[in-house]
Amino acid sequence: MVESRPEEIRFDRDGLRFRAIDSGPADGEAVVLLHGFPQRTSSWDEVVPLLHAAGLRTLVLDQRGYCETARPRGRRAYRLSELVGDVTALLDSAGLERAHVVGHDWGAAVAWGVAAAHPQRVRSLTAVSVPHPAAFLKAMVASDQLLRSWYIGFFQLPWLPEKLLTSSGRRPERALAGMGMTRPMIERFRREMVADGAIPGGLGWYRALPFASPKGSTARILVPTTFVWSDNDPALGRGGAERTAHYVDADYRFVEFSGVSHWIPDERPVELAEAIIDRARTGN
Repeated sequence: MVESRPEEIRFDRDGLRFRAIDSGPADGEAVVLLHGFPQRTSSWDEVVPLLHAAGLRTLVLDQRGYCETARPRGRRAYRLSELVGDVTALLDSAGLERAHVVGHDWGAAVAWGVAAAHPQRVRSLTAVSVPHPAAFLKAMVASDQLLRSWYIGFFQLPWLPEKLLTSSGRRPERALAGMGMTRPMIERFRREMVADGAIPGGLGWYRALPFASPKGSTARILVPTTFVWSDNDPALGRGGAERTAHYVDADYRFVEFSGVSHWIPDERPVELAEAIIDRARTGN
């Protein structure tokens, strides 16, 4: 095993400059880690060392709208096809033909998109919290998922979501605590999202949803896949979790964490790392 010191990979795409943290064994199989909203690369801090200990190299991408040099204007710039293209550009920049792809929350949506559009680039997929997009859409009409997803409509409004999320009062902190965030996580949100100006870019992902491709939402997955879900997630119910298996035409595993909120990488890093490692070892 050849150890590598953490280094930044910088790459350009469509006039934007992205950053990824490349660390772990230089000769290990690569794992791309994609964060969600409202978090950044630090959401994987407890998981990354565990993957390194298992001999895996990690590339943690600071994604479009979050990275300070990759914050385009306009909703269309945040379409899923663009987010997927950012990941394949990272693979190209790192000289990788394929990698294990892991995503949490919105990062999971991107991971599903990468696996659907570019299965030849994906050794395995581990999606955390967010189910396959078609399963999610079916759950919206067949379960309580529509009620759970009320905030998606709210985030379509101009300026008001930014005003709420960046306010210095207790309202945003109560909302995040209600989603399961701890005090240290909320402080990290204040530092990395609010103070660094990443809120508008993160909201851009939601505002691009009207431009989503129906074909991309229904595409079947042809790579070995693990879906990790927690039963105390206030945003994502069991309906989508149970339907996800119907859209994977490859080895599929469902891992359920009991009593865990939405923030699985923060709350259960050891168990999540085990699921990722198991998938990587059997997903080639």
